[in-house]
Formats: sequence, structure tokens, C-alpha cells
Amino acid sequence: MKRVVVCCLIGSCALFGGTAMVAIPLQISAPSAAHGQQGSQTADLAGQLGERFEAIAKKVGPAVVSIEAVKPPRQGPDANKSKPIEESGSGVLIKSTGYSGYLVLTNNHVIAQARADQITIHLADDRIFRPVRVQADPETDIALLFIESSGNLPTAVLGDSDQARVGRLVLAIGSPFGLNQTVTQGIISARERGQVSLGNTIRIKDFLQTDAAINPGSSGGPLVDMRGEVIGLNTAIASHNGSNSGVAFSIPINLVKRVMKQLLEQGSVARGYLGMQVAQSFDPADALKLGLDRLQGALIERVYPDTPAATAGLRPNDVVLQVENVAIRNENHLINLISTLPAGQRVRLQVWRERSVTSLDAVVGDWSKAQNRFRAQP
Repeated sequence: MKRVVVCCLIGSCALFGGTAMVAIPLQISAPSAAHGQQGSQTADLAGQLGERFEAIAKKVGPAVVSIEAVKPPRQGPDANKSKPIEESGSGVLIKSTGYSGYLVLTNNHVIAQARADQITIHLADDRIFRPVRVQADPETDIALLFIESSGNLPTAVLGDSDQARVGRLVLAIGSPFGLNQTVTQGIISARERGQVSLGNTIRIKDFLQTDAAINPGSSGGPLVDMRGEVIGLNTAIASHNGSNSGVAFSIPINLVKRVMKQLLEQGSVARGYLGMQVAQSFDPADALKLGLDRLQGALIERVYPDTPAATAGLRPNDVVLQVENVAIRNENHLINLISTLPAGQRVRLQVWRERSVTSLDAVVGDWSKAQNRFRAQP
């Protein structure tokens, strides 16, 4: 059993869990001028940072909304006894060149299956709206709520999530547990997180991870950088009890922009596919067994007949190492990359097969024509 030692910072000797903690006598002296200067500088920096947080909250907060959605009763044997489901979440108001009114960005799971007249949008200044229209992309969990208003509404600025480096400070704003305009602070903990199970409909996963406190009701709220620009939509948490545990996930705003552009211009999102099942778990032992000297690529478990993957000659136990000049990190990277390619594009694949690299050419298929058959595949 791992021993955890707890020690009070006092000048005495104690024994905890069989481990002796020997005290060192303290020498107390007056602080030097240098120490005083350092303390003053630290206080100044803390004050400046606090003022920056305050300015960002004041700038972005008015554009953050709370959302209530009434959804149909769940289907099942006792459907007649069940009641409509009330869901709550968050969102952020923006302006877009693709629409003359205002848009609220939020998560699809917040409003899914609810009609527009069953969705209520509550602004920070207590104005209330219903969307005139709703568009959504379930595969990325992104939704757009369209608002028409004769008055001016506060809006947020969308930033560049590609510049959101690990360790950068961020703020999360939303309505956790119905507490509107809640602001929490943290950092970008990691990028390109795809190892998150969010149901069968959410296929494109490429999250920013943050330790900013995010709880139920925060879904759809913005993750904001120190410029006061939105770099993500808060979507999910990893938790044993359903509440914040310091591991939360946000959809990168650059992905949101791409989805939003296609929804506004085309009404749907076009995606490519190959038609194969990739392993959700590809660990170092699997890589070594296949003769790889590092964990990389996406392991193919199954190739479906009459698909671009089958036509290209891909086989089970192949590991896709590269698409064109892009090295594949893992299965989610492959799914996300192929999905961004247009149908009909020819791509060169570098594949690890029988302990050597081989090259194959594949023509990307149209996911919209095949998704009913391959709902969860790249």
C-alpha cells in the first residue's frame, strides 16, 4: 500500500504511518529588502491578473446565455407514463456574416429533439428569446440557435483555438446547476483529446481539455482565452459522480467555425469516409506485437465490402500510419482527418502491414450517402 505522509509545518518531531518526520529548527529573521521587493512584485502581478480576469468576465459575460429546452418523453414500455424532459445548458451569442440576425452557439445535446418553440434563451440582462430556427450537427455536438431582435444584443468574439497552447490560462462561463453567469478559471490541460465516450451520435472528437470547473448546466458555454476571445464550447466532463473533478472537455472553436459555415451555407455538413472499423483501443502491447517500435497510427479491425477502403485494398490488422503527408497519431485523428476531406478526393495512404510499410491509394467516399450503414466508422 502506498504510504501518504501528512506533516504539519511546526517545529516538532512527529511519526505518521511509521515514517519519522524530523523537524529542522527554524531561524526567524527580518525579511530583506530583496524579499520585500519580490513580494511586492508578486502582489502586483496577482493584482494585474485579477483585473484581467475581471475585464474578460465583464466583456464576455453579457454574451453568455442560459438555455432551457423541453424535450419529448423518452420512448419505452412506460412511455405513456413518462413526462416531457426539461434540459438546461448554456450558450454564447455571436454575429456571423452568414446570417443577418444573431446566433447562439451551444451543444446539440442541450436542445436535441426539442422544437424551436420549446427552447428558451435567457440573456444576462434578463431578456428572453425563443429561436426562430435551429440547425445542428449531431456528429460534432454543435447547434446553432437563430435569434431575430430589433435591438442590439451583446456578442462574443471567436478566437483561434489552434493558438490555445497547453498551460495557457482560460476562463469558463456558463450556468452550472442553474447558476447563471458563473465564471471559473483554469488552464488548457491538453489538446486533441479524443478518448472520450459521448454516445454513438458524436463521432468527431477533438477536444481541448481544461481544469476550469465545469459542471452540469455548463454545456454549450464558452471557454475564453486571456484576450477575451472564445476558443471552445464546453461540452463534457470526466467524473465518477457527475460533478467537476478537474477534467473537462471543450470543442475547439475552429471546428465550430467550420461546422457553422457549412450549416449556414448548405444546411448540413459534408464529410468524407473510407468504410472501415478502427480499434478504439490500440496500446503499446498491440504495437509491439505488430512489429512497430512506437505507438502510432490507427489499427483497422474490419473493412466493409463495397467501400472505398475495400477498393483501396485495406485489410484487418493494417495500421494506417499516414494520409498524404500527415502522420496519423491515433484512431480519432484518422476519423477526424478523413471526415474533413471532400468526396472524390484521391489520397495516398502509408500502411503498416506484415512488419513493413506499403502504400495504397484510396478515393474518399461521401459520408452522407453511407452514414446509415457505417454510423460510427471513419
